[in-house]
Amino acid sequence: MPRPTASRRPLDTSSLNARRASYTNAEPRDLRGILLSASLALFLIDAIVVAMLGAGIAGLLRRRAVPAALAFAFIVAAVLAMPGSARAESSDDFAMKAVSQTRLAYVVTGNADVDNIVKAGLSGLTLFLAQRTALEAGDPVGIDPAHDELAFFPLIYWPVVPGASKPPQDALNRIDAYMKQGGTVVFDTRDAVEAPPGDNGASQTPGMQTLRDILSSLDVPELEPVPREHVLTKTFYLLRDFPGRFTTGQTWVETLPREDEDESASRPARGGDGVSPIIITSNDLAGAWAIRPDGQPMLPLTPGEPRQREFAFRAGVNIVMYTLTGNYKADQVHAPALIERLGQ
Repeated sequence: MPRPTASRRPLDTSSLNARRASYTNAEPRDLRGILLSASLALFLIDAIVVAMLGAGIAGLLRRRAVPAALAFAFIVAAVLAMPGSARAESSDDFAMKAVSQTRLAYVVTGNADVDNIVKAGLSGLTLFLAQRTALEAGDPVGIDPAHDELAFFPLIYWPVVPGASKPPQDALNRIDAYMKQGGTVVFDTRDAVEAPPGDNGASQTPGMQTLRDILSSLDVPELEPVPREHVLTKTFYLLRDFPGRFTTGQTWVETLPREDEDESASRPARGGDGVSPIIITSNDLAGAWAIRPDGQPMLPLTPGEPRQREFAFRAGVNIVMYTLTGNYKADQVHAPALIERLGQ
């Protein structure tokens, strides 16, 4: 049975106390000025409160300087005495800084003059690397081999201070492990001009004697002067020697494996089968790289040839690239022999 259709009728408002109205478009109200004024007022109130609290704390500290100093000393001693979170945080900060960018490292000797020059030198070399190569390294880092993690750094520069006490055995053990695990340490005695004349003169300097004392506790491979065909001479620039502030010092690296005449055809590379874990020089490389904040050299050169500083920077570039890339240059030089062997 069909349902009846409901009828629709307009609403009768005559019997109701009602009135008709339509929607209107009101203009928005700009509250920016009010909000900014309120923010400024709150900022001023906060500054006044902080100043008042600071004055009160300062007065309290003045009245109780001795107890406060003792409490501070106790807290510092407690933090240093136990492996707490503060020390762990410091170690984490060091690690994050070291791995965020490739960085050159140097051993802090405790001699303020030497450390400042070395830091300025590695900073100058870092700037030169950014200008001439694709490497944009971070600021150099001073390290203590006895406590800091060394694996973060591909290269460690160690300025040898004549007469300095021998590092603790724990530090030497960590350096030895670092060198065996792929790191390279550049020992610089910085005393080439002090070497007496003669073939053995360089080994008689106070710096070299101090270095010998250090190396006596390390597992150092057999060394030789950098050969002319060594990959270190062609890693980035083609070099014959490695000058710094001085030019008379010899640069030493790990002795390369000798090749028999019968094996010369089958072994493609003589230099660069691996990276030398140690480089020794006496030419004061960092002294030649050291740049003042105004961009001028920090130290003069001896003998001071016109392009000596330029070639000192080039030597630094080759050393850094050598530690980062290893034997790729040697492989490129002998690419035809490698391709021939792959085809056999």
